Amino acid sequence: MTELLTAAQMRAIETAAIESGEASGRELMERAGRGVVDAVLAHWPDLASASRKAVVLCGPGNNGGDGFVVARLFREWGWQVEVFLYGDPGKLPPDAKANCARWRDMGPVGDLKDAPRRADGADLYVDALFGTGLGRPLEGAALDWVTTQAADPACAAKTVAVDMPSGLCSDSGRELGGVAVSAALTVSFHALKLGHVLDAGPDRCGRAVVAGIGLRGGAAGAARPVQAPGCAMLGKAGRAHKFTHGHALVLTGDAGRTGAARLAARAALRIGAGLVTLGVPGSAQQDVACQITALMLARVEGAGGLAGVLEDPRINALCLGPGLGMARARDLVPVALKGAGHARSVVLDADALSAFEDAPEALFGMLHAGCVLTPHAGEFGRLFADIAGTLAAPATGGPAFSRLDAVRAAAERAGCVVLLKGADTVIAAPDGRAAVHAAAYERAAPWLATAGAGDVLAGMIAGLLARGYAPMAAAKAAAWLHVEAARAHGAGLIAEDLPEAIPQVLRDLGC
Repeated sequence: MTELLTAAQMRAIETAAIESGEASGRELMERAGRGVVDAVLAHWPDLASASRKAVVLCGPGNNGGDGFVVARLFREWGWQVEVFLYGDPGKLPPDAKANCARWRDMGPVGDLKDAPRRADGADLYVDALFGTGLGRPLEGAALDWVTTQAADPACAAKTVAVDMPSGLCSDSGRELGGVAVSAALTVSFHALKLGHVLDAGPDRCGRAVVAGIGLRGGAAGAARPVQAPGCAMLGKAGRAHKFTHGHALVLTGDAGRTGAARLAARAALRIGAGLVTLGVPGSAQQDVACQITALMLARVEGAGGLAGVLEDPRINALCLGPGLGMARARDLVPVALKGAGHARSVVLDADALSAFEDAPEALFGMLHAGCVLTPHAGEFGRLFADIAGTLAAPATGGPAFSRLDAVRAAAERAGCVVLLKGADTVIAAPDGRAAVHAAAYERAAPWLATAGAGDVLAGMIAGLLARGYAPMAAAKAAAWLHVEAARAHGAGLIAEDLPEAIPQVLRDLGC
């Protein structure tokens, strides 16, 4: 699956399968349990070598039913298994109740309050308390057990979560009530859910894998994980010339503030823009000229100077913001967005966003469909204060407001593509299309937490826009390539290393 589903979307897929006769609820539950067992033995192969002890914690819904299947399968494998239930067994849903009865033929069901919660209590803990359907904070014995478990790294290292760590909102990755199970392995069914990749999801899930349970089809309007870009446009044709691949203009700040823009410009050139020019004020002209070779330079003193440079119709993409300065941003952004009559793509980052924090509607009124905004959380909060406030509020119920919800709302308001930077980067277009690039699990890139990395990303987007990418496609491709460049370099990364890692990344893609 190449979708990230909400709980409602997953329920709809399951319901459609059941109503069509493709599978019964009992069959799906059996497949889910087997998927968990297979994933556990693949993740911890040493557990298959001898009799082990598992503690299985079952909740009051169908997630608990999955847990009863897991317990039975491990008992059949020869393990010692203890099962504990949160809730009244008489109130379990029909399929879960049937699997509870099957387990009772093999062993007792204890009360959750009596379940062990220390690392030495079992070789494996199975969290089947609450899955994707959790809509409220944990309470009672469930809250007590999860709070203790989450605080013990040794216990967490032995925990597998069924579908979703209990306490985690499956649509947002936020901890309902501020607490959730901490797992070493999480087994999702059919597809990953948004909560596996957003917010606290990767930290709580440990490693997330998908087990197929025989379902087909996706969900209309679902967000998609960003995939590796193809080489059809990243490569260069043999008969092309520099202007075939576009001319990007990156605006710098005053003397002593040009480094961020130079990083962005270098990235735009490395990603394949045919020409990249730095637009500098007179005070910074000598500073910049001493430090560039392949990059070009043009004097852009103020609004009039930018308007003059933009009379060249071959300039088809602009990047404003990195190190630009607030006053210069307020002066230049309106001209860049007007474009002197020529259709140009524009990336606005950093100061080009913060300069309008007192009048965001003025900025929104100038934006057009060819723009991409690339805020980090602070800049997002300054432009979209009400949306950011909702996102920052405690998650007291589910589905909780998510980063995806926030960016979709921001893109609709701005009328252009918005990319909210972070380990869980979210990209959305005004029409609701959305994608998530999570630098997590096997694509974790902690080295990107370094000054200037965001400036490089802005430049990469500008370079791809210059090459003819549509704004959404440019943002997605740049997000993937940005992380891949960081992973290719690894430890010790600084922002200057990112553009220089791009050629190897492109070669690895076969471009």
